[in-house]
Amino acid sequence: MKNCFLFPGQGAQYPGMGRDLWESSLKVKDLFHLASDVTSMDLEKLLFEGSEEELKSTDKTQIAVTLVNLSARLALKEKGVEADGCSGFSLGEYSALYEAGVIELEDLFAIVKARGELMERASRNLDSRRFRPWGRRSRLPQVPNLGWGCRDNTTAPGDPGVKAGMAAVLGLEYDEAVGVLKKLKGDEVYLANYSSPIQIVLAGTHRGLEKARPLFEEAGAMRFITLRVSGPFHSPLLEEARAGLKEVLSGYTFKDPVKPVYANASGKAVGSGAEAKELCVRQIVSTVLWVNEEQSILNDGYDRFLEVGPGSVLSGLWKSFYKKIKCKPAGKLEDIEKLIK
Repeated sequence: MKNCFLFPGQGAQYPGMGRDLWESSLKVKDLFHLASDVTSMDLEKLLFEGSEEELKSTDKTQIAVTLVNLSARLALKEKGVEADGCSGFSLGEYSALYEAGVIELEDLFAIVKARGELMERASRNLDSRRFRPWGRRSRLPQVPNLGWGCRDNTTAPGDPGVKAGMAAVLGLEYDEAVGVLKKLKGDEVYLANYSSPIQIVLAGTHRGLEKARPLFEEAGAMRFITLRVSGPFHSPLLEEARAGLKEVLSGYTFKDPVKPVYANASGKAVGSGAEAKELCVRQIVSTVLWVNEEQSILNDGYDRFLEVGPGSVLSGLWKSFYKKIKCKPAGKLEDIEKLIK
């Protein structure tokens, strides 16, 4: 059996995740301690005692999800289940790069921490400097923080579009969605995720997303869902974070993969450590080509797909892509034990 590990990204988190893995394994406890030391965070407290709102803060989320991804990976290996290839959605790509031997464990947690901080800062700076209608000295209206580092996606009184975010569009095929986006050229709306054959995610300014909604609905989209996220991820609007991450990664060594690992920005297998580093930088501002990535994985002959980390989002996306072989959740101890029975 040829296994491909799929690692989830930001958005898969939930309070208490990973506790069963932590309770069942000394090696997982050691992993928590190492991650806490590297990041200077009490990760046991964050994951097991933190509130849902606290866990949604981008700088915390990215570390927490990565830690649970690797805890599930470790639990699988302790049960004798190894990956022949690997991939990850957005943040999850870093877990895959570790699995493929591209980056070292301590470097992984340090990089992910920096990435989360850069993305949160860039989103916050974007919100504070765009479309100030009252002049440079005026203060923007205060909008409640709703967690995950985000602010309410509704428009504040007198605010024509300061904030930026994301929206999911369901029910259109890729070519149809791209056709609508071409009509929005110049309106700061971008294709952030090609998630499934009938689902994309947009990133853009609040004003741009509001202009996009009626056009997608007119084109036949079943749903247009504004997402409560902290910024316009995977779009050119996060150029500040891209530049910052490029500088951060210049101080780390990326080795050539020891097993196939697939990249979001290309939708293909990574050929070298240098390419992996370049693709990580590009990923911040470019589309997550998840469907292309799934096709590349399928073409390479894997016959078992495991979602290694919290939640089951990737299992659902895989089902919409290819129904003949299921992607099975493997982020909890009970899920992992089912696999080996």
